Amino acid sequence: MTSLTLSAILPHLRPPPCKLGEQVCQEADTRQLAILYASLLLGALGAGGIRPCVVAFGADQFDESDPKQTAKTWRYFNWYYFVMGVSILVAVTVLVYIQDNIGWGWGLGIPTIAMFLSIIAFIGGYPLYRNLDPAGSPFTRLLQVSVAAFRKRKLAMVSDPKLLYQNDELDAPISIGGKLLHTIHMKFLDKAAIVVEEDNFKQGQAPNLWRLNTVHRVEELKSIIRMGPIWAAGILLITAYAQQSTFSLQQAKSMDRHITKSFQIPAGSMSVFTMTSMLTTIVFYDRIFVPVARKFTGLERGISFLHRMGIGFVISILATLVAGFVEIKRKQVASSHGLINSHQPIPIPVFWLVPQYSLHGIAEAFMSIGHLEFFYDQAPESMRSTAMALFWTAISVGNYASTLLVTLVHKFSAGSDGSNWLPDDNLNKGKLEYFYWLITLLQVANLIYYLICAKMYTFKPIQANIKEISDSKESGVELAIKV
Repeated sequence: MTSLTLSAILPHLRPPPCKLGEQVCQEADTRQLAILYASLLLGALGAGGIRPCVVAFGADQFDESDPKQTAKTWRYFNWYYFVMGVSILVAVTVLVYIQDNIGWGWGLGIPTIAMFLSIIAFIGGYPLYRNLDPAGSPFTRLLQVSVAAFRKRKLAMVSDPKLLYQNDELDAPISIGGKLLHTIHMKFLDKAAIVVEEDNFKQGQAPNLWRLNTVHRVEELKSIIRMGPIWAAGILLITAYAQQSTFSLQQAKSMDRHITKSFQIPAGSMSVFTMTSMLTTIVFYDRIFVPVARKFTGLERGISFLHRMGIGFVISILATLVAGFVEIKRKQVASSHGLINSHQPIPIPVFWLVPQYSLHGIAEAFMSIGHLEFFYDQAPESMRSTAMALFWTAISVGNYASTLLVTLVHKFSAGSDGSNWLPDDNLNKGKLEYFYWLITLLQVANLIYYLICAKMYTFKPIQANIKEISDSKESGVELAIKV
């Protein structure tokens, strides 16, 4: 952020200013472009480090095994996403206004200063945090289980799962909240926990983990594999969501965006409606929906995160379905005014787009937060930041899938005259509604796929360590399957 701000302030780090139409603008040279791209790359690397870890670290501050603690992690996820939404709302309104009317130096400098202050606050609060000690690379453990299972692939499975290797002392650093119990699925991985003579295993000594693993470590790998199909189901929702910054933005640019005669909404600020609806839904969900649902379901969180995600998928389907009908209305108005072949603004209020933007925001409040809850709750406790990275990876893959889908539509909808559903020069001549409805059909198929995955999903069984209400160091143990 510092180098990006400096590139906007220092004259030799950016091209000289010019007014379009009055002179030929000088392009950025190689050095200036290198600084810009390096700054963006550093920002991406920093976000990749912060985003997965800050969610897991924040949730780790809640010790739900302590009866004295009333705060719940599911509520934390609601308010984490709420704060993130507020920050995005400020960025697309206040900061965009500053960048357009005051300058890029302040527009980039303010978030740079805010980032610096956040580092100071984070370091200052460090003594207050609940820190969990590192317990080695989770990827190494997953690989060890895979290698051990492959080495013993020809072994017959033991008759009783109780004969599989367990070592509470070895697993203690990675099972503070509780030990994972054996499940009957993916039995081929259980072979990694079968003790054979070739393991040279001696009682009281740590085994060679590339040959022999505990049940807990085997179940860690099973948990990650089980999460895969649910992870994949979230990709298409992001693909649908991504259209707000592409084709929905083009729609907005072609419509009447005036609020008064002298002021019109910037097309890029239409995402305000997405953010506003998302924030409103989060408050509604936390304060009204959950208490009401709790009376019917008996669940502390109102509904399970799988149900929450399912609701989000349904609303996302409605968003793209509505978007298709709005596009038909937009082109009807363009046709009635003879503007199909024109780039002039169409006399239809941009507020026709508000329903699709708002529905996407509501869908995100249900699905994305439910996705976060799912990854944190169902991931092995030593892999929660890794699971949060899976959440952000799904967002990345969803955006790439959007690009791929557009490319395929361009290819397969191309006519002999060079036309296609998504023309680059004039959206009025295309069939954007067909594209929206294609995404709708894909989302319907994805919803069916998700429902099957959710029905077949096995929640991780955990033998949870529950703290006593007394101040003594005694602890009880209970069998709990988190839902």
